[in-house]
Amino acid sequence: MLAKKSVQMAKLLKDLYNKEYLSIVICEIQKVYKKFDDKAFFIDIFDKFWEQKELKQRMRHISTCMGLYLPFKYEKNINILKQVFPNISTKYNLENIIFQDFVEVYGLDNFSVSMEALEVFTHNSTSEFAIRQFILKYPQQTMAQMLIWAKSESFHVRRLASEGSRPRLPWAIVLTKFKENPTQIIEILELLKDDESKYVRKSVANSLNDISKDNPIIFKKLVKEWLHVEPKRKALVKHACRTLLKAGDSEVLELFGFTSPNSIHVENFEYSMEVKQDGDLNFSFLIKSDKVLGKLRLEYKIYFLRANKTYGEKVFKISEFTSTCREKQVNKKHSFKKISTRKYYFGIQKISILINGVEFLKKEFLFSTHC
Repeated sequence: MLAKKSVQMAKLLKDLYNKEYLSIVICEIQKVYKKFDDKAFFIDIFDKFWEQKELKQRMRHISTCMGLYLPFKYEKNINILKQVFPNISTKYNLENIIFQDFVEVYGLDNFSVSMEALEVFTHNSTSEFAIRQFILKYPQQTMAQMLIWAKSESFHVRRLASEGSRPRLPWAIVLTKFKENPTQIIEILELLKDDESKYVRKSVANSLNDISKDNPIIFKKLVKEWLHVEPKRKALVKHACRTLLKAGDSEVLELFGFTSPNSIHVENFEYSMEVKQDGDLNFSFLIKSDKVLGKLRLEYKIYFLRANKTYGEKVFKISEFTSTCREKQVNKKHSFKKISTRKYYFGIQKISILINGVEFLKKEFLFSTHC
């Protein structure tokens, strides 16, 4: 998924699309097409609905309006944008997806021109979202193009081949066909699994992680083969296994040496029995072994209370280590400060400790208001 290096420029992601950024884009367009009416364009962009639009709505609004003020046929408009893009692509990242979105809005009926454009626009940005509409409309042609891109000299383009075909790409439409059968995706990943770029290898791991959620048997067979042939792929494979590792899948845990913790005991578990809003849940415990501790993966799971009084589970990693000692003290805290990705509900929550995927204990605590 695209790195959000521009997030700090604004309090809200949607505010990345502002008059300052668009003025730079239009200035570059006017160097190529002098008749571009910037005044009318800005009136249309910043209409009465602008403030209510979220990030992707603003992106679509801008790309659509650009097409209205570039009065030529699609191919000529794309040539203008291809001249503009390199002049701003190193300064902006997330914002520049308006270029790829322009291709998605206006170029679905012109496959060859659109593929060339997405290849250009993915540099220092990403075409991973726009390409998915082409996968849906031209599945064979587009996947053939992705295989070509997987061999590109540019790591940006190689990454597009893996990231754009992810079955469950965040912020994007789901590719149901590839959730059901990931064979075509695996062809691409096989070409990229030992890529020299960490950026590309991380994308390969992300795609594999998607596959693990829908096709765990296929996934496990593949990663075992990869590790058997080349142990240096261990970091990539481990990142790809993160969902199954957190789920405590014993087969995957054993791939990385985390065997069943039969000789392990958890003692002296102490924790905050009440946590205030914006406060911390502090907890500590002692791990002891009848032998030596060996190789351990420590995690904790919080059962968050939902609005309907059921519980949602979330696993958090503490550490991984190998120890020849027979005991280890662990101290940890979990923040209950407000975050945008989770809503907390007051009432009884639960915490448990996981060692090599095995749950050792479960305790309740109260989450309450400041007062």
